[in-house]
Amino acid sequence: MVQGFGATVQETFIETDTYFPSGVSWAAIAAGAVAAAALSLVLVAFGAGLGLSAISPWSNSGVSAGTFKVGTGIYLCIVAVMSSAIGGFLAARLRTKVVGLHSNEVFFRDTAHGFLAWAFATLISATALVSTTSYLASGTLTGVAAGSAQAGASDPAQLYVDKLFRMAAPGQAGASSRNGAEATAEIARLWKADFASNADLSATDRVYVAQSIATHTGMSQADAQKRLDEVVAEAKTDADNARRAAAHLSFWVTAALLFGAFAASLAAAEGGVLRDGIWNGRVLTPRDI
Repeated sequence: MVQGFGATVQETFIETDTYFPSGVSWAAIAAGAVAAAALSLVLVAFGAGLGLSAISPWSNSGVSAGTFKVGTGIYLCIVAVMSSAIGGFLAARLRTKVVGLHSNEVFFRDTAHGFLAWAFATLISATALVSTTSYLASGTLTGVAAGSAQAGASDPAQLYVDKLFRMAAPGQAGASSRNGAEATAEIARLWKADFASNADLSATDRVYVAQSIATHTGMSQADAQKRLDEVVAEAKTDADNARRAAAHLSFWVTAALLFGAFAASLAAAEGGVLRDGIWNGRVLTPRDI
């Protein structure tokens, strides 16, 4: 009796393992995630070729903030949907067909595999492809041809200081032009320090900078103060545009992730239907959902 009972239990476990394997196929999920991450890399490189990498929130460098918000955001959503759909489809299509489960359970497992493939691909992209996605989003890597021409554009503070000490005519020298380089370097340090803490020049620094402008350019004190106010207002506007552009990009990235998760799950459901279909020669009859 005991031996017969043991044989019955063993047969039950064998039958269970045969028809109801593990609900998660990590091999299929990893395959779909790798495919999605690779396709994302290809599409990101293609977007860089279209010029979506040459983007900067500053008014005097790169594409405008409007293109930064809309153009890059839309393309990020397209990349997420296309790559996630391919990854989810492969994750569901490559997982082992389960016999004896209810169709609702099969549908749930397929969509879950697509979602997990999207999550795995997102982790891969966030670690291995972070430099490439940053290249698309902010254009921090400059091209070889434009490297020397854009060298000064990497420091916006220096651009504002150059505007402060600009002469009325090219080649014109101020009263103390001999120490002009030291003066602009000092003002650039003051500019960075004040804007980093208060997003503006302090009152004492404003007086000092205006005096330095008047001394090195030969302008009157009133004109130097007027130029300083204009450049400071421009810097504040650019900083606000940069913050808004960064906020909009965050919303676009969130939307791209959500669209990618939905596309991966939907494509996985379609992949499962085709996986469980019946082939009649060269014609595939999909499984009913």
